[in-house]
Amino acid sequence: MDGGPRVPEQRRPGSVTVTDAQALRFGVLGPVRAWRGKEQLSTGSPQQRALLAALLLREGRTATAAELIDALWGGEPPPQALAAVRTYASRLRKIMDPGVLVSESGGYAIRGLGEGALDLVTAQDLAAQAEKARAAGDLSRARELLNQAFGIWDGEALAGVPGPYAETQRVRLEEWRLVLLESRLDMDLEQGCHAEAVSELTALTAAHPLRERLRELLMLALYRSGRQAEALAVYADTRRLLAQELGVDPRPGLRELQQRILQADPALAEPPSPAAEPTPVQVRPAQLPASVPDFTGRAAFVSELSEVLASASESPDADGRVMAVSALAGIGGVGKTTLAVHVAHRARTAFPDGQLYVDLQGAGPRPAEPETVLGSFLRALGTADSAIPDSLDERAALYRSVLDGRRVLVLLDNAKDAAQVRPLLPGTEGCAALVTSRVRMVDLAGAHLVDLDVMSPEEALALFTKIVGEERVAAERESALDVVAACGFLPLAIRIAASRLAARRTWTVSVLAAKLADERRRLDELQAGDLAVKATFELGYGQLEPAQARAFRLLGLADGPDISLPAAAAVLDLPAEDTEDLLEALVDTSLLESAAPGRYRFHDLVRLYARACAERDEQPPGVGAPPTPFGQWGREAAMSRLLDFYLATAAQVYAIERPGDRLVDHLEKTEYPGLRFEDRHRAQDWLYAEAVCLLACVRQSADGSTLRRAIDLLWASVDLAESGANSREYEASAAALRRAAQAAGDVGAEARASVVLSNARLFSGVFEQAYREALEAFQLAETAQDPLPSCWAANVLGSTAFYQNRHDDAEVYFSQAIEKFRSCGDLAGTAAALCNLSRLHLATDRADTAVVLARQGTDIYQELGHTLRGANGRYAFGMALGKTGQHGSATEQLEEALRVFRDSRQRLWEGMTLCRLAEVDLDARKPAQAASNAETALTVLRGIGGEWRRGHVLTVLGRALNGIGHSGRAQVCWQEALEIYENLNSPEAAVVLKLLTPVAAA
Repeated sequence: MDGGPRVPEQRRPGSVTVTDAQALRFGVLGPVRAWRGKEQLSTGSPQQRALLAALLLREGRTATAAELIDALWGGEPPPQALAAVRTYASRLRKIMDPGVLVSESGGYAIRGLGEGALDLVTAQDLAAQAEKARAAGDLSRARELLNQAFGIWDGEALAGVPGPYAETQRVRLEEWRLVLLESRLDMDLEQGCHAEAVSELTALTAAHPLRERLRELLMLALYRSGRQAEALAVYADTRRLLAQELGVDPRPGLRELQQRILQADPALAEPPSPAAEPTPVQVRPAQLPASVPDFTGRAAFVSELSEVLASASESPDADGRVMAVSALAGIGGVGKTTLAVHVAHRARTAFPDGQLYVDLQGAGPRPAEPETVLGSFLRALGTADSAIPDSLDERAALYRSVLDGRRVLVLLDNAKDAAQVRPLLPGTEGCAALVTSRVRMVDLAGAHLVDLDVMSPEEALALFTKIVGEERVAAERESALDVVAACGFLPLAIRIAASRLAARRTWTVSVLAAKLADERRRLDELQAGDLAVKATFELGYGQLEPAQARAFRLLGLADGPDISLPAAAAVLDLPAEDTEDLLEALVDTSLLESAAPGRYRFHDLVRLYARACAERDEQPPGVGAPPTPFGQWGREAAMSRLLDFYLATAAQVYAIERPGDRLVDHLEKTEYPGLRFEDRHRAQDWLYAEAVCLLACVRQSADGSTLRRAIDLLWASVDLAESGANSREYEASAAALRRAAQAAGDVGAEARASVVLSNARLFSGVFEQAYREALEAFQLAETAQDPLPSCWAANVLGSTAFYQNRHDDAEVYFSQAIEKFRSCGDLAGTAAALCNLSRLHLATDRADTAVVLARQGTDIYQELGHTLRGANGRYAFGMALGKTGQHGSATEQLEEALRVFRDSRQRLWEGMTLCRLAEVDLDARKPAQAASNAETALTVLRGIGGEWRRGHVLTVLGRALNGIGHSGRAQVCWQEALEIYENLNSPEAAVVLKLLTPVAAA
């Protein structure tokens, strides 16, 4: 894009018409090649390809024989150069369409190619489109287009083509590619992809060490990633390199960036924000209700609805436009009427013949009759009472006739259903109707449907501030955010809460926040005058059929942010088809939201109301009465079925991921069945999609008869901790379950919970706590005579001792784990302990036996058909091979493990495998590749794996950076690693200190 040399533009003369199967295509962004359709054609010798390249890059102009000879051989052509050129041209003409390679004025030209026939032209077009998209502010589109352009490159341009012309063009094309790459990286940073860009920029600066723009982008990416010291080290490395190689200082832009980093310039922290959209101009009302003076936000909906209304007011002559209908649906209190009135006022000038309004009372017990409404509309339009007919059909026909030729906007508020609305629609071009309802009017033909959701946090805070006052909110902003969050960002609830606070000058915002913090009292607190959130919900609930009302109550019991259709079927104890019908009916009434296909969610306040209804309407059966599915028994049974569903399904996922693993044989039995999966990918998809809801169910079940099942559910879902995807929530849930088991005095449950917790601590890098909890788990499991927790605890004890460099203890524990897993018949556990023991042997200079142990573990995994755990075996095997000097085989094993970990969404193992690859690269003397892998590892492990693992990756990254001459950045990485190890009191600090000493001495 701007700032770099341009390659010649290819002319596009009138293209010939051929089918895709016959199309002739050429490539110069890589080896010079030709295709007819999908068939690759022979382009001959290197000199013949050089001739083809020279003609393709001439923009369709004629190249004389002398120019071609100079392009191919420069100042020393062979004696028969002219004859050779003619021979090459003749051979090329045979593979082309007639009239493409033409002879003219003693030279040659290529003309008449079809669109997209030359890959360079396609790349230029994509780059030009990207430049336009960037100028228009669409950075996402610009980046996408540039990435498409980069995808066209297939290695070095004009690869293997000899001659001075090809060399010149190669340099120009590479410069152009780098300029485009710098532009895309610049946009990456503008869009906040700082950490992701660091790895790519590190590799690029290693490949192009004197290119200052890349260094500048790397400094900015590091600074925005919170790595200020490394950013400054890049500048120091650059200044030193430029002085050594060129005898010059960095350019002014680079020096200015260094100063801004030193000064912590706030403008560097984030890319500039886009300009704020202009505030919509409000218009004066006519027959519409007054628009609220503190209308806030909803800019996207206002724009969307205004556009639909504008389409009705445009001249119908050009394209036959007709009456426009927009139907807004949403939960009670979400602001449908407020938005519709606001939009109607904005559109008032487009409908000079009037605006009609009616409250159809659709949520109440007596909805308005359409004929009554039509009578009032006709009178408002000037029709005499004596001219208004009696029947509905006649009134509707007269209504449409009166509106013919007029531009009228009709606002039909609070409609019950489409049947109530249809007679009230104008039906003539130039008119428009806005409809609000709690019901989604999918059966209102031709309507533009809009689902209105709650406000964004920013909009909600703005509304609260407008009502309460800037001064009071500014003094307690955090409490104000707590208030609007407690209101679920529902406009009605926010208005009620803000109005209560505004009327009580002695209250602070924090007082109101404290009142709303109690979920059991929250709905009662949200009342002011004749406004009440509970009353709004009661109107919708009162219109439900009994089965719908039961579904509404029971689904509100689950704590997760949403619920899947199969999980909801478990709660209701109904077939999936019947459950879906009930849930979709609740969606249509706006008491439930469709979060995604097959997933449903409550608004937070609606959930509280549903639980209140469950406590109120599902009373226990009376004395002597037969058992019923209601009351406390019904609520507990519903949650028990949900827990069973999650446990049975998680066990199925675990069994698919780990065939032969005995854990599934030791889990608590379930009465309600789970899902079955065809392959491991669908099983993984389910586990990660359900992670938050599953963990919420675990926490909700941490007592009484459900405690043991909750612990086993967490154990079977260990991938959520091991992957790093939900490690913090998983660890917190495990700690809560252990406390519950201790409080219940259940030794067996406490042993299992302690194993789960110690395993989670191990993955998060908290080794001392993991060791203590695993030791406690081991002792409790022995007391409870529960063999599997004992096996797992021994393995965790060995791993924590290994990370703490207590190698003798680790060997004892790993040996115990192998023996215990074998006695349980758990081959998968045996393989895991063997691979762990292999790593211990590697750390204690027994590389040959480490290879043997890792191969044994990997062979067991392969026999069992373990894909994911087999990758753990390859991880250990690759490490062992690397230390025996078998770098190629080590890389092969680690790359295969990396592929599986990525495919399985195991971020923790993905990051550590990248780090191990970097170590092998360093041993193989490939520091640039090592730096790229270590940088990527650092990005992948961000926020997971714990500080010890981060320190290890930083140490490896420092060694790689030092190897490519980035000694300043290397020192920063080692210094950060040293601080980590010293804070952890880890012996690795001494190793890093030795790395720093030569740098400091120099």
